[in-house]
Amino acid sequence: MGMSKMGRVLVTASALALAAGAANAGGIDRTGQSIAPLFEKGGYAELSFGTVQPSVSGKDVAIFGGRASGDVANDYLSFGFAFKQDINDQLSYAVIYEKPFGADLTYASTAAGGSVALGGTKAFANYDELSAILRYKFNDNMSAYGGLRISRGTGDVTLKGAAYGPFSGYNANFSNDTGFGYVVGVAYEKPEIALRVALTYHSAIKHEHDTKETISGIPIGPMSTTEVSTPQSVNLDVQSGIAPGWLAFGQIRWVDWSAYDIDPVVLTTLTNGGTFVKGGGLVDLDDATTYTIGIGHKFNDQWSGAASVSYEEKGDPLVSPLAPTNGRLGLTLAAVYTTGNTKITTGINYTKLGDAQPETGTPDVARANFTGNSALGVGVRVGFSF
Repeated sequence: MGMSKMGRVLVTASALALAAGAANAGGIDRTGQSIAPLFEKGGYAELSFGTVQPSVSGKDVAIFGGRASGDVANDYLSFGFAFKQDINDQLSYAVIYEKPFGADLTYASTAAGGSVALGGTKAFANYDELSAILRYKFNDNMSAYGGLRISRGTGDVTLKGAAYGPFSGYNANFSNDTGFGYVVGVAYEKPEIALRVALTYHSAIKHEHDTKETISGIPIGPMSTTEVSTPQSVNLDVQSGIAPGWLAFGQIRWVDWSAYDIDPVVLTTLTNGGTFVKGGGLVDLDDATTYTIGIGHKFNDQWSGAASVSYEEKGDPLVSPLAPTNGRLGLTLAAVYTTGNTKITTGINYTKLGDAQPETGTPDVARANFTGNSALGVGVRVGFSF
Protein backbone atom coordinates (compact mmCIF):
# COMPACT_ATOMS: atom_id res chain seq x y z
CA MET A 1 0.00 0.00 0.00
CA GLY A 2 1.28 3.47 -0.87
CA MET A 3 2.44 5.77 1.86
CA SER A 4 -0.17 8.43 1.10
CA LYS A 5 -3.07 5.99 1.25
CA MET A 6 -1.90 4.43 4.49
CA GLY A 7 -1.40 7.92 5.89
CA ARG A 8 -5.12 8.52 5.46
CA VAL A 9 -5.90 5.27 7.25
CA LEU A 10 -3.81 6.36 10.22
CA VAL A 11 -6.59 8.70 11.35
CA THR A 12 -8.59 5.70 12.47
CA ALA A 13 -6.09 4.91 15.21
CA SER A 14 -6.79 8.22 16.95
CA ALA A 15 -10.50 7.44 17.15
CA LEU A 16 -9.98 5.51 20.37
CA ALA A 17 -9.15 8.62 22.35
CA LEU A 18 -12.66 9.98 21.84
CA ALA A 19 -14.33 7.59 24.24
CA ALA A 20 -11.45 7.23 26.68
CA GLY A 21 -13.42 9.20 29.25
CA ALA A 22 -16.23 6.67 29.14
CA ALA A 23 -13.81 3.79 29.38
CA ASN A 24 -12.34 5.24 32.57
CA ALA A 25 -15.52 6.66 34.01
CA GLY A 26 -15.58 4.38 37.03
CA GLY A 27 -12.31 5.77 38.39
CA ILE A 28 -10.26 8.94 38.25
CA ASP A 29 -8.33 8.41 34.98
CA ARG A 30 -10.36 10.11 32.23
CA THR A 31 -8.36 10.68 29.03
CA GLY A 32 -5.45 8.27 28.83
CA GLN A 33 -3.00 11.19 28.26
CA SER A 34 -2.62 10.68 24.50
CA ILE A 35 0.15 12.55 22.64
CA ALA A 36 -1.15 11.44 19.20
CA PRO A 37 -1.38 15.01 17.76
CA LEU A 38 2.42 15.21 17.93
CA PHE A 39 2.61 12.65 15.10
CA GLU A 40 0.24 14.42 12.71
CA LYS A 41 1.82 15.45 9.40
CA GLY A 42 2.49 19.18 8.87
CA GLY A 43 0.39 21.76 10.71
CA TYR A 44 -2.58 20.42 12.63
CA ALA A 45 -5.20 21.65 15.12
CA GLU A 46 -8.09 19.83 16.79
CA LEU A 47 -10.99 20.32 19.17
CA SER A 48 -12.71 17.50 21.03
CA PHE A 49 -15.92 17.28 23.04
CA GLY A 50 -17.49 14.37 24.90
CA THR A 51 -20.15 13.39 27.39
CA VAL A 52 -20.00 10.44 29.77
CA GLN A 53 -22.94 8.83 31.57
CA PRO A 54 -21.75 6.34 34.19
CA SER A 55 -24.15 4.13 36.13
CA VAL A 56 -22.62 3.01 39.44
CA SER A 57 -24.74 1.65 42.28
CA GLY A 58 -24.89 -1.04 44.95
CA LYS A 59 -26.39 -2.12 48.25
CA ASP A 60 -25.28 -1.84 51.86
CA VAL A 61 -24.09 -5.01 53.55
CA ALA A 62 -26.67 -6.75 55.76
CA ILE A 63 -25.51 -5.15 59.02
CA PHE A 64 -26.64 -1.77 57.62
CA GLY A 65 -29.93 -3.15 56.33
CA GLY A 66 -29.02 -3.82 52.70
CA ARG A 67 -30.43 -0.53 51.39
CA ALA A 68 -29.69 0.52 47.81
CA SER A 69 -27.28 3.39 47.25
CA GLY A 70 -28.84 4.66 44.03
CA ASP A 71 -26.61 5.85 41.20
CA VAL A 72 -23.61 7.55 42.84
CA ALA A 73 -21.60 8.57 39.74
CA ASN A 74 -22.57 11.88 38.14
CA ASP A 75 -22.52 12.52 34.38
CA TYR A 76 -19.77 14.80 33.13
CA LEU A 77 -18.56 16.63 30.03
CA SER A 78 -15.04 16.62 28.60
CA PHE A 79 -13.23 19.12 26.40
CA GLY A 80 -9.77 19.26 24.86
CA PHE A 81 -7.71 20.89 22.15
CA ALA A 82 -4.33 20.44 20.49
CA PHE A 83 -2.10 22.38 18.11
CA LYS A 84 0.88 20.91 16.25
CA GLN A 85 3.35 22.63 13.91
CA ASP A 86 6.65 21.80 12.22
CA ILE A 87 9.63 24.06 12.93
CA ASN A 88 11.82 22.44 10.27
CA ASP A 89 12.37 18.97 8.79
CA GLN A 90 13.60 17.59 12.12
CA LEU A 91 11.87 19.66 14.80
CA SER A 92 8.17 19.96 15.56
CA TYR A 93 6.09 20.84 18.60
CA ALA A 94 2.61 20.31 20.00
CA VAL A 95 0.51 22.04 22.65
CA ILE A 96 -2.16 19.82 24.21
CA TYR A 97 -4.90 20.72 26.71
CA GLU A 98 -6.98 18.07 28.48
CA LYS A 99 -8.67 17.10 31.74
CA PRO A 100 -6.75 13.91 32.51
CA PHE A 101 -8.09 13.16 35.98
CA GLY A 102 -11.33 13.84 37.78
CA ALA A 103 -14.06 12.50 40.05
CA ASP A 104 -17.69 13.42 40.66
CA LEU A 105 -19.70 11.19 43.01
CA THR A 106 -22.74 11.78 45.21
CA TYR A 107 -24.35 9.16 47.46
CA ALA A 108 -28.00 10.00 48.08
CA SER A 109 -28.60 10.86 51.74
CA THR A 110 -30.10 8.30 54.08
CA ALA A 111 -33.07 10.62 54.65
CA ALA A 112 -33.72 10.62 50.90
CA GLY A 113 -33.79 6.82 50.79
CA GLY A 114 -30.11 6.28 50.07
CA SER A 115 -27.46 4.16 51.75
CA VAL A 116 -27.36 3.92 55.54
CA ALA A 117 -23.65 3.12 55.47
CA LEU A 118 -22.49 5.81 53.04
CA GLY A 119 -25.47 8.11 52.35
CA GLY A 120 -24.44 11.74 51.94
CA THR A 121 -20.83 10.97 50.95
CA LYS A 122 -19.60 13.21 48.13
CA ALA A 123 -16.38 13.62 46.18
CA PHE A 124 -15.36 16.13 43.54
CA ALA A 125 -11.93 16.51 41.96
CA ASN A 126 -10.89 18.32 38.79
CA TYR A 127 -7.52 18.64 37.09
CA ASP A 128 -6.79 20.76 34.01
CA GLU A 129 -3.51 20.13 32.25
CA LEU A 130 -1.59 21.90 29.50
CA SER A 131 1.43 20.24 27.84
CA ALA A 132 4.04 21.76 25.52
CA ILE A 133 6.06 19.02 23.75
CA LEU A 134 9.04 19.25 21.39
CA ARG A 135 9.88 16.37 19.02
CA TYR A 136 13.22 15.76 17.29
CA LYS A 137 13.47 13.34 14.35
CA PHE A 138 16.89 11.71 14.08
CA ASN A 139 15.85 10.22 10.73
CA ASP A 140 12.72 8.83 9.07
CA ASN A 141 12.57 6.05 11.66
CA MET A 142 13.69 7.31 15.07
CA SER A 143 12.53 10.29 17.10
CA ALA A 144 12.53 11.51 20.69
CA TYR A 145 10.23 13.99 22.39
CA GLY A 146 9.80 15.75 25.68
CA GLY A 147 8.25 18.76 27.26
CA LEU A 148 6.70 20.50 30.23
CA ARG A 149 3.26 20.06 31.76
CA ILE A 150 1.33 22.46 33.96
CA SER A 151 -1.56 21.15 36.02
CA ARG A 152 -4.20 22.98 38.06
CA GLY A 153 -6.37 21.02 40.46
CA THR A 154 -8.99 21.39 43.16
CA GLY A 155 -11.28 19.12 45.15
CA ASP A 156 -13.88 18.71 47.88
CA VAL A 157 -14.74 15.55 49.84
CA THR A 158 -17.53 14.83 52.34
CA LEU A 159 -17.70 11.58 54.32
CA LYS A 160 -21.12 10.75 55.66
CA GLY A 161 -23.06 7.70 56.79
CA ALA A 162 -23.01 5.14 59.59
CA ALA A 163 -19.90 3.46 58.17
CA TYR A 164 -17.83 6.50 59.17
CA GLY A 165 -18.87 6.44 62.83
CA PRO A 166 -17.82 9.63 64.66
CA PHE A 167 -16.35 11.03 61.44
CA SER A 168 -19.72 11.13 59.66
CA GLY A 169 -20.18 14.70 58.43
CA TYR A 170 -16.47 15.25 57.86
CA ASN A 171 -15.56 17.60 54.99
CA ALA A 172 -12.24 18.56 53.44
CA ASN A 173 -12.07 21.43 50.99
CA PHE A 174 -8.94 21.63 48.86
CA SER A 175 -8.07 24.99 47.29
CA ASN A 176 -6.90 25.41 43.70
CA ASP A 177 -3.21 24.74 43.25
CA THR A 178 -0.84 24.66 40.27
CA GLY A 179 1.94 22.12 39.81
CA PHE A 180 4.51 21.31 37.16
CA GLY A 181 5.77 18.09 35.62
CA TYR A 182 7.19 16.72 32.41
CA VAL A 183 6.65 14.20 29.61
CA VAL A 184 9.35 12.30 27.69
CA GLY A 185 9.25 9.59 25.06
CA VAL A 186 10.79 7.83 22.09
CA ALA A 187 9.24 6.51 18.89
CA TYR A 188 10.19 4.18 16.05
CA GLU A 189 8.36 4.50 12.72
CA LYS A 190 8.40 2.75 9.38
CA PRO A 191 6.16 4.98 7.24
CA GLU A 192 5.88 2.63 4.26
CA ILE A 193 3.82 0.19 6.37
CA ALA A 194 2.37 2.78 8.80
CA LEU A 195 4.29 1.21 11.68
CA ARG A 196 4.76 3.25 14.83
CA VAL A 197 5.90 2.18 18.28
CA ALA A 198 5.88 4.98 20.87
CA LEU A 199 6.84 4.78 24.55
CA THR A 200 5.74 7.79 26.64
CA TYR A 201 6.35 8.62 30.30
CA HIS A 202 4.33 11.23 32.20
CA SER A 203 5.83 12.29 35.53
CA ALA A 204 3.87 12.72 38.72
CA ILE A 205 2.85 16.32 39.46
CA LYS A 206 2.77 17.50 43.07
CA HIS A 207 0.06 19.86 44.27
CA GLU A 208 0.02 21.58 47.65
CA HIS A 209 -3.59 22.38 48.52
CA ASP A 210 -4.60 24.73 51.31
CA THR A 211 -7.08 22.55 53.19
CA LYS A 212 -9.98 23.33 55.52
CA GLU A 213 -11.29 20.37 57.57
CA THR A 214 -14.67 20.44 59.33
CA ILE A 215 -17.22 18.07 60.85
CA SER A 216 -20.83 19.21 60.40
CA GLY A 217 -19.48 22.62 59.46
CA ILE A 218 -17.36 23.03 62.62
CA PRO A 219 -13.59 23.41 62.05
CA ILE A 220 -11.55 20.57 63.60
CA GLY A 221 -8.15 22.14 63.14
CA PRO A 222 -6.32 25.09 61.63
CA MET A 223 -5.95 25.55 57.89
CA SER A 224 -3.29 23.11 56.71
CA THR A 225 -1.56 21.98 53.53
CA THR A 226 -2.29 18.66 51.84
CA GLU A 227 0.21 17.32 49.31
CA VAL A 228 -1.49 15.44 46.46
CA SER A 229 0.48 14.13 43.49
CA THR A 230 -1.30 13.17 40.31
CA PRO A 231 0.25 9.81 39.35
CA GLN A 232 3.11 9.01 37.03
CA SER A 233 2.16 6.86 34.03
CA VAL A 234 3.64 4.97 31.10
CA ASN A 235 1.95 4.46 27.70
CA LEU A 236 3.21 1.98 25.10
CA ASP A 237 1.40 2.61 21.78
CA VAL A 238 1.78 0.36 18.75
CA GLN A 239 0.18 0.54 15.30
CA SER A 240 0.91 -1.06 11.95
CA GLY A 241 -0.65 -1.59 8.57
CA ILE A 242 -1.62 -5.24 8.16
CA ALA A 243 -3.23 -5.25 4.69
CA PRO A 244 -4.29 -2.67 2.07
CA GLY A 245 -6.64 -0.28 3.86
CA TRP A 246 -6.30 -2.01 7.25
CA LEU A 247 -4.50 -0.87 10.40
CA ALA A 248 -4.04 -2.72 13.70
CA PHE A 249 -3.27 -0.80 16.89
CA GLY A 250 -2.98 -1.28 20.61
CA GLN A 251 -1.83 0.24 23.87
CA ILE A 252 -0.59 -0.81 27.28
CA ARG A 253 -1.07 1.93 29.91
CA TRP A 254 0.23 1.72 33.47
CA VAL A 255 -0.74 4.29 36.11
CA ASP A 256 0.85 4.52 39.56
CA TRP A 257 -2.38 5.00 41.50
CA SER A 258 -0.94 3.51 44.70
CA ALA A 259 1.08 6.73 45.08
CA TYR A 260 -2.03 8.92 44.77
CA ASP A 261 -2.47 9.86 48.44
CA ILE A 262 -4.95 12.38 49.83
CA ASP A 263 -4.02 12.80 53.50
CA PRO A 264 -5.61 15.80 55.23
CA VAL A 265 -3.61 16.34 58.42
CA VAL A 266 -6.33 16.16 61.09
CA LEU A 267 -8.35 13.27 59.64
CA THR A 268 -5.28 11.19 58.85
CA THR A 269 -3.84 11.72 62.33
CA LEU A 270 -7.08 10.96 64.19
CA THR A 271 -7.83 7.80 62.22
CA ASN A 272 -4.32 6.40 62.72
CA GLY A 273 -4.09 6.45 66.50
CA GLY A 274 -2.82 10.01 66.79
CA THR A 275 0.04 9.55 64.32
CA PHE A 276 0.13 11.00 60.83
CA VAL A 277 0.59 8.10 58.41
CA LYS A 278 1.27 8.85 54.74
CA GLY A 279 -1.30 6.99 52.67
CA GLY A 280 -3.63 6.60 55.64
CA GLY A 281 -6.13 9.25 54.57
CA LEU A 282 -9.05 9.49 52.19
CA VAL A 283 -8.18 7.10 49.33
CA ASP A 284 -6.42 3.78 48.89
CA LEU A 285 -6.07 2.85 45.22
CA ASP A 286 -4.23 0.06 43.42
CA ASP A 287 -1.94 0.58 40.45
CA ALA A 288 -3.81 0.02 37.18
CA THR A 289 -2.69 -1.52 33.90
CA THR A 290 -5.03 -1.12 30.93
CA TYR A 291 -4.74 -3.08 27.68
CA THR A 292 -6.31 -1.91 24.40
CA ILE A 293 -6.36 -3.65 21.04
CA GLY A 294 -8.19 -2.56 17.90
CA ILE A 295 -8.42 -2.46 14.15
CA GLY A 296 -9.12 0.36 11.70
CA HIS A 297 -10.24 0.28 8.06
CA LYS A 298 -10.34 2.84 5.27
CA PHE A 299 -13.55 2.36 3.27
CA ASN A 300 -12.92 5.13 0.74
CA ASP A 301 -11.33 8.57 0.50
CA GLN A 302 -13.95 10.04 2.84
CA TRP A 303 -14.77 7.33 5.36
CA SER A 304 -12.71 5.31 7.81
CA GLY A 305 -13.76 3.34 10.88
CA ALA A 306 -12.25 1.73 13.95
CA ALA A 307 -13.22 -0.72 16.67
CA SER A 308 -11.32 -1.60 19.82
CA VAL A 309 -11.59 -3.46 23.10
CA SER A 310 -10.04 -2.25 26.38
CA TYR A 311 -9.44 -4.28 29.50
CA GLU A 312 -8.26 -3.17 32.93
CA GLU A 313 -7.27 -5.86 35.36
CA LYS A 314 -8.99 -6.08 38.74
CA GLY A 315 -7.25 -5.26 41.98
CA ASP A 316 -8.28 -5.66 45.60
CA PRO A 317 -12.11 -5.92 45.71
CA LEU A 318 -12.10 -3.70 48.81
CA VAL A 319 -12.07 -0.18 47.36
CA SER A 320 -12.48 3.43 48.43
CA PRO A 321 -16.12 4.61 48.48
CA LEU A 322 -14.79 7.54 46.42
CA ALA A 323 -13.90 5.16 43.52
CA PRO A 324 -16.33 2.24 43.91
CA THR A 325 -15.43 0.04 40.91
CA ASN A 326 -12.74 -2.55 40.24
CA GLY A 327 -11.46 -3.22 36.72
CA ARG A 328 -13.31 -2.77 33.43
CA LEU A 329 -14.00 -4.16 29.98
CA GLY A 330 -14.98 -1.72 27.22
CA LEU A 331 -15.87 -1.57 23.53
CA THR A 332 -15.30 1.52 21.37
CA LEU A 333 -16.65 2.13 17.86
CA ALA A 334 -15.65 5.18 15.85
CA ALA A 335 -16.11 6.66 12.40
CA VAL A 336 -13.92 9.26 10.67
CA TYR A 337 -15.17 11.50 7.86
CA THR A 338 -12.50 13.34 5.85
CA THR A 339 -13.30 16.26 3.59
CA GLY A 340 -10.50 18.43 2.25
CA ASN A 341 -8.23 19.33 5.16
CA THR A 342 -10.84 18.50 7.83
CA LYS A 343 -11.34 15.25 9.76
CA ILE A 344 -14.49 14.73 11.83
CA THR A 345 -14.37 11.76 14.18
CA THR A 346 -17.34 10.49 16.16
CA GLY A 347 -17.12 7.70 18.69
CA ILE A 348 -19.21 5.73 21.17
CA ASN A 349 -17.97 3.63 24.05
CA TYR A 350 -19.70 1.15 26.33
CA THR A 351 -17.79 -0.10 29.35
CA LYS A 352 -18.69 -2.78 31.87
CA LEU A 353 -17.29 -1.69 35.25
CA GLY A 354 -16.09 -4.41 37.63
CA ASP A 355 -17.80 -5.31 40.90
CA ALA A 356 -16.35 -3.86 44.09
CA GLN A 357 -16.89 -3.50 47.83
CA PRO A 358 -16.56 0.04 49.22
CA GLU A 359 -14.81 -0.10 52.60
CA THR A 360 -14.02 2.01 55.63
CA GLY A 361 -12.18 1.48 58.89
CA THR A 362 -8.80 0.20 59.98
CA PRO A 363 -8.48 -2.63 59.11
CA ASP A 364 -10.61 -2.31 55.97
CA VAL A 365 -14.18 -3.60 56.31
CA ALA A 366 -16.65 -3.94 53.43
CA ARG A 367 -19.66 -1.64 53.86
CA ALA A 368 -21.51 -2.23 50.56
CA ASN A 369 -21.51 -4.39 47.44
CA PHE A 370 -21.47 -2.65 44.05
CA THR A 371 -22.38 -4.86 41.08
CA GLY A 372 -23.71 -4.61 37.51
CA ASN A 373 -22.25 -1.18 36.76
CA SER A 374 -21.40 0.42 33.42
CA ALA A 375 -20.64 3.66 31.57
CA LEU A 376 -21.68 5.06 28.20
CA GLY A 377 -19.74 7.81 26.46
CA VAL A 378 -19.97 9.63 23.14
CA GLY A 379 -17.56 12.13 21.65
CA VAL A 380 -16.75 14.28 18.64
CA ARG A 381 -13.32 15.41 17.49
CA VAL A 382 -12.73 17.91 14.68
CA GLY A 383 -9.21 18.11 13.25
CA PHE A 384 -7.80 20.60 10.71
CA SER A 385 -4.62 20.08 8.70
CA PHE A 386 -2.80 23.07 7.20
